Amino acid sequence: MKFRTYIFLIVIIFLNQSVQAHAHSKYTDTLQASRLKPYGRYLFNAQNELELISSAVHFGFKFEGDHCALFAFLKEKEGHNYIQYELDGVYQKRIRVNGNTDQPIVINAAGKGGHTVWIYKATEAHTGAILVSKVIADHIKPLSVAKAPLIEFIGNSITCGAAADTSDVPCGAGEYQDQHNAYMAYGPRVARDLGINYILSSVSGIGVYRTWNTDGPSMPQVYEKIDFKMTTAHKWEFDKYSPKIVSIALGTNDLSNGDGKTPRRPFEENIFITNYVNFVKLVKLKYPKAQIALLSSPMLKDSSRDILEKCLLVIKSRIDSIYPSDKPVETFFFLPMEAHGCSGHPSVADHLILAQQLKPFYQKLLR
Repeated sequence: MKFRTYIFLIVIIFLNQSVQAHAHSKYTDTLQASRLKPYGRYLFNAQNELELISSAVHFGFKFEGDHCALFAFLKEKEGHNYIQYELDGVYQKRIRVNGNTDQPIVINAAGKGGHTVWIYKATEAHTGAILVSKVIADHIKPLSVAKAPLIEFIGNSITCGAAADTSDVPCGAGEYQDQHNAYMAYGPRVARDLGINYILSSVSGIGVYRTWNTDGPSMPQVYEKIDFKMTTAHKWEFDKYSPKIVSIALGTNDLSNGDGKTPRRPFEENIFITNYVNFVKLVKLKYPKAQIALLSSPMLKDSSRDILEKCLLVIKSRIDSIYPSDKPVETFFFLPMEAHGCSGHPSVADHLILAQQLKPFYQKLLR
C-alpha cells in the first residue's frame, strides 16, 4: 500500500512539473542569434552563433515580463570577457562572461510590461570574440539600430575605452580587459549625445607605422582584417556601412618612448606622414563619400604634442591636394589632459570631457 502511495505521489509530481514546463514554453519565446541585427564588426559563424568582435559592437531586442536570459559564451574555456547593457534606455553595468560556464546571463527588469535591451561588447577585438547563441524571454523580438548618420572611430586604446573603468577591478589588478568600457569611451558618448550611430575600429597600442613598443603591426596593416589581427584570413566587409564621417585618432603610440626594454628608434616624421597619407587613401577607397577627420592625442604633451599636430596639418594638406574635389580633411586638436584611468589612460570621467570637447566639432561636420 505504501509503495502504491509512493508511486502515486511521483506521478502527481511529474504531471505537475510537466504542466509547469508546458506553461513556461507556451509563454516563453526563443530569439536565435541568427535573427539578431548587430551593429559594428561581427560575424555569424557556421553554427549560426553571433560573434561580437569589435569594441562596442551592439544589438538590441524587446521583450515582455520581468526578466530575459542571454546565452553568451567564449571560445576560450579558461578566459573571460565583458558585455554591458542598457535597459529601457538607461545604462546599467558591465557583466563578466566566463568561458567555463554554460549558464545564461539573466537580466532583470522592473515590472512585467514591455522592455528594451541593448547589449554592447565592452572590450576590444584583440580580447577575443563573445559568442551569443540565443536570448529567451516572453514575446521577444529583435531590434534594428535606428537610421541615422554614422561615424566610424578609428584609433588606439583611448578609442577602445581601455583602462578607463575601475568599478570592478582596480588598476594594477586582474587582466587588461578588466578595465575596458567601450560604451563610455569618447566616441560612443559623443555619438549618443548627437543622436547618431557609431562603430569603433580600434586596437590598444596600435599606431600608424609602429605600436607603442614594437615595429608593428600597424593599423594600416590590420584595418581590413575583421578582428584587426595579421594572422586572420577573414576580411571585413566594408560595404555593410557608409559612414558620413571617419574619425582617425592615431599617433600616440608612434610617438611613445616604448617599454624601456625593446630597442626603439627615434620617431621618424617622414615615415609617419607617408604611412598616414597612405592609410587615409585606403579609408577613402573603402568610403569614397566620407568626411575624413584627423584627431590629435589628449595624452601627448610638450614637444610630442607639437610634433603630432604639425604632422597632422601636413597630412591634411597632402590629402587635400590629392583629392581636390573631395571635402577637405578636418583636424581637431585635443586640449592636454591629466588622465585618471589606469597606466596613463583616460578614465570614464575623462572620456566625458573628451566627448564634450568633440561635440561642436562633429556637429559642424554633420551640418
